[in-house]
Amino acid sequence: MKVLLIAPLPQPVNGQSKASKMVLDSLAKDDVVATVNLSKESLKNGFNSLGRFREIFKAFSNVWKNRKGNDVIYFSIAESFAGNLRDLLIYLIFFSSRNKIIIHMLGGVGMTKILNGKGPLNYLNRYIISKIGGVIVEGEVNFITFSKVISKEKIHIIPNFADDFLFVNDEEISQKFSNINSIQILYLSNLIPGKGYDELASAYIELSDKYKENIVINFVGGFESLQSEKDFLSKIETHKGLNYLGKFIDGSKKRELYCKSHVFCLPTYYPFEGQPISILEAYATGCAVITSNHSGIPYVFSDQINGFGVEKRSVSSLRKAIENVINHKDELIDIAFNNRNEALKKYRTSIYQDKIREVFETYR
Repeated sequence: MKVLLIAPLPQPVNGQSKASKMVLDSLAKDDVVATVNLSKESLKNGFNSLGRFREIFKAFSNVWKNRKGNDVIYFSIAESFAGNLRDLLIYLIFFSSRNKIIIHMLGGVGMTKILNGKGPLNYLNRYIISKIGGVIVEGEVNFITFSKVISKEKIHIIPNFADDFLFVNDEEISQKFSNINSIQILYLSNLIPGKGYDELASAYIELSDKYKENIVINFVGGFESLQSEKDFLSKIETHKGLNYLGKFIDGSKKRELYCKSHVFCLPTYYPFEGQPISILEAYATGCAVITSNHSGIPYVFSDQINGFGVEKRSVSSLRKAIENVINHKDELIDIAFNNRNEALKKYRTSIYQDKIREVFETYR
């Protein structure tokens, strides 16, 4: 089978590029795969620089070169306004072979707004998506969105995954939670507006000294701009319990950091959020989770079972959740075991890749 994969691929590493690389690795075992890399250097959305225009032009050139002779066209779509305009042009290039297109919606809130909106963008997306071969979504929320546009039989639910090397054993979880001196909370995601990192720092700052003495929050991720990085580092520099560990971490160092963390926190309200892989990684490494009821998160997270839910954009809700973690730290180990076991059953890479291959096999 000849497959054309149109998707962002590492570098940089984010949820969408990570998932796309997992699809590529699965297909490359048995199929002929050509790739069009949609990755961008900037964390900002939109056509915001000359460099971004060059990236888009290169992507269109590669799409045009690879437009013929494909059995399947795998397309990881965007959901921002600018990204959707790009995608519509790509759809147009493949319109004569539209029944071979499988789109993968990693995220969904932005696309939900487009498909439920009004105007030409809504009409064009609904018309084109109704004509393609199939759709892969992360969970029920996107299934419902796309079922209004395309036949339900063409929609495939495939949850995300955690890398195999991250999974911890019972002994590692027990060791992590024995003799806790201070609760280690990890924020690992891009530090961009909507992800909740700034609210998390503010929640710590609002804690009383009694609580601050019992907690450390570590941040890892890239910033949208040098100014936002400068502002955040200035905000946390006088607080010994707040640490910024750098823009990127992976491999054994990433596993080690997760294994030292008791709680993972992602209080996101990011408009293009989907089903965060970082939450599933936290499960695999035996962490309790603090997160928000946003986008696809409710389909992989239950309050008081996987951790603690917080209100979006709420510093006070985060502060109360942190206090709750400290007051009930002896209960965290039970959540950690539950999360690791859930990840073993549902979020292995083999499960993800097998389901992807099942979808592709239907288009042979």
